[in-house]
Amino acid sequence: MANFNDSSSFTASSSSAPAAAATELQDLSIGALISQTRNLSAEQVEKILAHQREHGTRFGEAAVSLGYASTDDVLFALAQQFHYPYAPEEQRNVSPELVTLNSPFSAQAEAFRATRSQLIMRLYGEGEPKRALAVISPEQGDGKTFFCANLAVTLAQLGGKTLLVDADMRGPRQHELFKLENREGLSAVLSGRGGSQVIQQIAGVPSLFVLPVGITPPNPIELVERPAFGLLMRELLSKFDHVIVDTPAASYGSDSAVIAAKCGAALVIARKNQSKIAALQNLVATFDQSPAKLAGVIVNEF
Repeated sequence: MANFNDSSSFTASSSSAPAAAATELQDLSIGALISQTRNLSAEQVEKILAHQREHGTRFGEAAVSLGYASTDDVLFALAQQFHYPYAPEEQRNVSPELVTLNSPFSAQAEAFRATRSQLIMRLYGEGEPKRALAVISPEQGDGKTFFCANLAVTLAQLGGKTLLVDADMRGPRQHELFKLENREGLSAVLSGRGGSQVIQQIAGVPSLFVLPVGITPPNPIELVERPAFGLLMRELLSKFDHVIVDTPAASYGSDSAVIAAKCGAALVIARKNQSKIAALQNLVATFDQSPAKLAGVIVNEF
């Protein structure tokens, strides 16, 4: 990933039990976390401690050396102790696109963190008005949904309350990536039918919430052009530290430009060796007359 060149009130649906369990895990030592994860017996723990004393290593290194734990178990324990959301091994095949959650120490995750740093400097500096960030792209398949999901995870990993809004009412996918119910969502809210539990908290990432599309409407452009969408964005910005908005590809029409104008900021995603220069230039040029601040252009290499 290259560097930069009429709404109702909502209650996020969540359970206090996972949060309490996460707090308990964070209070445990690395050794206790590994022992709990691997269900180690007292005898096995004693062998690890003996190996640790004999060789002067850490508990995790000793456990790996003896075959009682994997390197992944150690990384997971470290992430828990340092309050860094990290998906356990058995959950990673469920949503392999969530690389910042599945492999937070990988090169891909580091590229997202670098992008996050750039965005924070450009959009969230002192004196800057609070804006939602619309992520837009020229064509379908540029990796916009993948980018939105992972950017939202990295922002939540900082501890700020983060909301990912799926406003791609042409082809929504965020509910698939995060394995969420999609019976109600943004489309119901904008048509005046939304309930109070349309925002869903992501298990294992206490600061991350998602507002899915819900039922795909027949009139997406009309829904985002109504005043309700702008009012919704303002309300969400008052409740969340960061609001990231996934949008339809520009090739579908003007949805993304309208959404960006009401969000206040936009980031353009293009795919390396695939996006057409003319389409990308035309999309960037639309911001000459837009009230949205163009935060930059990202070339997706993944």
